[in-house]
Amino acid sequence: MRLTTKGRYAVTAMLDLAFHSQKTPVTLTDIATRQTISLSYLEQLFARLRKAGMVTGVRGPGGGYQLSRDPKLINIAEIISAVDEQLDSTKCGGKSNCHNNQPCLTHDLWMGLSEQIHDYLAGISLAEILSRGSIAELAEKQSERSLNQVVTFQSQSNAAA
Repeated sequence: MRLTTKGRYAVTAMLDLAFHSQKTPVTLTDIATRQTISLSYLEQLFARLRKAGMVTGVRGPGGGYQLSRDPKLINIAEIISAVDEQLDSTKCGGKSNCHNNQPCLTHDLWMGLSEQIHDYLAGISLAEILSRGSIAELAEKQSERSLNQVVTFQSQSNAAA
């Protein structure tokens, strides 16, 4: 199984959102800056996450996104599935047609691994990850770093003008 950037970025963005949206909605621009993810890519991911009912958009000044459910009720496997990422270790996508339209000798082995991975990720909620001490510390450092980048950019822009 290979988890692509789509699944990794979706989980990272949802963790960022869960951490930072506890008080106010969070803009995708803020998430993109903190996590160094393309804004247009985040927009695509959040369209899927919104369609899956995991996030809601808030319009107007001070708007952005927030979780639509408690972080205890959103698991990692659900996030990955919402962005059309497969948690599948088989060569055939679980269709049992890997060897001349029949299951290959190792089909059941890879299906079992896929189920283990899914069960593991389904057993971890956003809240559980957020409760780990290092997450809050890392999120704060990312916020400080992105704020410093904005201040540096504004200073450079003012000096050029």
